[in-house]
Amino acid sequence: MLKIYSESEELDLEEPPLEPAGGIPKQWMPSWIRWPVRILILPIILLDLFAQKIARILIAPPYKKVGKCLKRGNCCHYILLPEAKGLLGKLFYIWNTQFLGFYRRYPEVHESEGKRVYVMGCRYLKKDGRCGHYHLRPVVCRKWPMIEYFGHPRIIKGCGFKAIPRE
Repeated sequence: MLKIYSESEELDLEEPPLEPAGGIPKQWMPSWIRWPVRILILPIILLDLFAQKIARILIAPPYKKVGKCLKRGNCCHYILLPEAKGLLGKLFYIWNTQFLGFYRRYPEVHESEGKRVYVMGCRYLKKDGRCGHYHLRPVVCRKWPMIEYFGHPRIIKGCGFKAIPRE
């Protein structure tokens, strides 16, 4: 297994990775099902993100995010999803691959921070590093880079963001 990164390290990504052997796999879920479901769920996602923003104002995490996105797309090449286990894990995997547009970059399962994960990529990333479906992007993309209450921030080197300790 390949270790993607540790808690105290930043990923150092200069060149985007190659596409998987055989290209990006096709989605079997028809688009006439995928897109209406994503649009119907969007208000719930936005409400949840708003509640999280209020919680961060009331109880601030130990780090704060500074900088801005440089639109390089590196974060879209290495999306880590937990290994699917059980029925809920399989449904979560189907949701991420068929509805959100992620695909497995490598066929094998990797290890990151002691957890088994799939390394995913996003099929909607444009060649210039911008998001092809920005307004309907998934929650993981809306919250990136991750500034957590416990542990170190997850930031990819060169993305434009930095995490600095709060004073």
